[in-house]
Amino acid sequence: MHQLCIVSRRADLYRQLIEEADLPALSLTDNPDDATLVLADPPLITDKLAQFPQLHWLQSTYAGIDALIQPGLRSDYALTNVRGIFGQLISEYVLGLLISHQRHFGRYQAQQQQAQWQPHRYGALSEKTMVILGTGSIGQHLAGVAKAFGMTVLGVNRSGECSAPGFDQIIAIQDLSEALQQADVLVSVLPATAMTDNLLNADSLSHCRGTLLFNVGRGNAVCEQGLRQALASGALSHAFLDVFKQEPLPAEHPFWCHPQITVTPHIAAESFPEQVMEIFKTNYLRYVEGKPLQHQIDFALGY
Repeated sequence: MHQLCIVSRRADLYRQLIEEADLPALSLTDNPDDATLVLADPPLITDKLAQFPQLHWLQSTYAGIDALIQPGLRSDYALTNVRGIFGQLISEYVLGLLISHQRHFGRYQAQQQQAQWQPHRYGALSEKTMVILGTGSIGQHLAGVAKAFGMTVLGVNRSGECSAPGFDQIIAIQDLSEALQQADVLVSVLPATAMTDNLLNADSLSHCRGTLLFNVGRGNAVCEQGLRQALASGALSHAFLDVFKQEPLPAEHPFWCHPQITVTPHIAAESFPEQVMEIFKTNYLRYVEGKPLQHQIDFALGY
């Protein structure tokens, strides 16, 4: 019998879903000493890892697992995350804000309050190039949506290779400046790794030309001082930020009142428990059959 402990802000719903799934040889426990399996929100389990002496496998309820791969934390268990369920939500966030910005909807709403009839010029998205940092499932879904709007789409990854459709060109991260020079819209969906830390800094962003930046990956990818410099110089025209190095973003942080920054509170793509459970159920059946787990994290690589 496998003992599962749930550590999540949605624990009651997950417990209900587990009971309804009626998975073989699985029982729930609230005792960390007995748990061999854990289903958890990474921020809530990080400080409790040492309390689970029999832990074999931890299923994250998030895509982001950077809280669990910090130096000094244990890595003597299998860690899996959730993938393949965020592409639609991320695409809705990016294209929704992009279209609103492109077509001046916020300005028109303000003008309406003053009964002001004042058109503003705009261009079609089909004239724009989107550069997506990260060509995994989220990046691929976003690329397909951008292509549906007629955009040119470039992808950036470690190797410069990707067999997925939707990208007009894939560029290796070592040639990032080449990609940024072409970016009308720049979207980071990168995970938090040593390679991505402060990747978007004053130097790299200086290659942009009035670019719109979206960060919906991890906050570590953006150097905050470098971002402010890029906005001041005109390399970036606006930044839409959903993730930050410190969350919640402190009330005194300058991003809140910066006229060229839009802040959202890490809501671009939520982990819906029903979708997480489908991934967990599939992986659990593989686990009991001794098959390799899907979406397993390499602790050394960080993804």
